[in-house]
Amino acid sequence: MYAVFINGGKQYKVKIGQTLRIEKINENVGNIIKFKKILLIKKKQKTFIGNPILKDAVIKAKIFSHGREKKIYIIKFHRRKHYKKKQGHRQFYTSIKIQSIKIKKRI
Repeated sequence: MYAVFINGGKQYKVKIGQTLRIEKINENVGNIIKFKKILLIKKKQKTFIGNPILKDAVIKAKIFSHGREKKIYIIKFHRRKHYKKKQGHRQFYTSIKIQSIKIKKRI
């Protein structure tokens, strides 16, 4: 069983028990969060596809930690013009573990 959901403008394919990093969510560590923008659920031989999202479907996940990714550098450079600009960026993330995937439809 797996599902595809939207969070922070990105789509994630998840299974029960999977751990992943998503865009930062302003909740405390240990809280259970629910995702309701679910695009697809594959359960055994049945596939439920939303139009564009599934109603009556919920993914529950537990927040494990918050953090920041590894620093990336952005460099702008023009040769022979005495122009060089260097900038760094570290993206915030929230680490979650998928607890359950539920759909109320019985077809």
